[in-house]
Amino acid sequence: MERRDLEIFLALAEELHFSRTAERLHVSQARVSQSVKQLERRVGAPLFERTSRRVALTPIGRRLRDDLAPAYRQIVDGVARAVEAARGTSLLRVGFEAPALADLVTDVLDRFRARHPDSEVRVREAPFTDPFSLLRAGEVDVMVTLFPVGEPDLTAGPVVHEEPLVLAVSDTHPFTRQEAVTLEDLARDTVFRAAYWRDTTPKGAPVKRGRDVTTFQELLTAIANGEGVCPLGAHAVGYFARPKIAFLPLVGAPSLAWGLVWRTAGETARVREFAAAAR
Repeated sequence: MERRDLEIFLALAEELHFSRTAERLHVSQARVSQSVKQLERRVGAPLFERTSRRVALTPIGRRLRDDLAPAYRQIVDGVARAVEAARGTSLLRVGFEAPALADLVTDVLDRFRARHPDSEVRVREAPFTDPFSLLRAGEVDVMVTLFPVGEPDLTAGPVVHEEPLVLAVSDTHPFTRQEAVTLEDLARDTVFRAAYWRDTTPKGAPVKRGRDVTTFQELLTAIANGEGVCPLGAHAVGYFARPKIAFLPLVGAPSLAWGLVWRTAGETARVREFAAAAR
């Protein structure tokens, strides 16, 4: 039995009127009659008593209605839940690799909220040492992270923010006597890995990597204590200014690009809508 035939039978069993049933289901009255006749032939008995004045269920028709109605409701509810799962819930969880990025992409967040006022957006900062862990654990739906991203299980979406690099150094560092530094200058000190990293300078000089740090605040403390220097996005100048750290322009360095990324297997309509708001 086709789902549409079930729907017609149950609607007629409720309306007990062929014309109203056809109007309710947006089908012709002939379609309703045809479906009922086919079902009665399959059952082998009349399901409805029809007169010029009334339509009523037969005892077999009532029993069939009582048996089919709960199962049909389960089918409808199951399909609805599947559609909702494919769409994603009204809650969109957005992770950010850098703590200030939520402020830097407010236009994207505002545009998404304006287009989908029923949606709730929650933001969360990702771990400094493993920014994709929240995505892979299913704790966020989409991440704003540094590009490029070459993870086989993740899909890279549009770029949402671009900015130049600066070099964060201790305020007593010799570099502070310069107006700017270059990528070649990175070979003259220990360099912490954060927004930018290469093992050598463009001319091939080796770059010494600093110790691993687990949080951004730990990184800033290490820089302030003179343990090394670190290239960062230019937004750090305004967001993380502190007395013991100086930020110098990093001449000749590539711009940083921040973009959206999500689990390929976890892509939903809600994620696609957020990506569309970023384009």
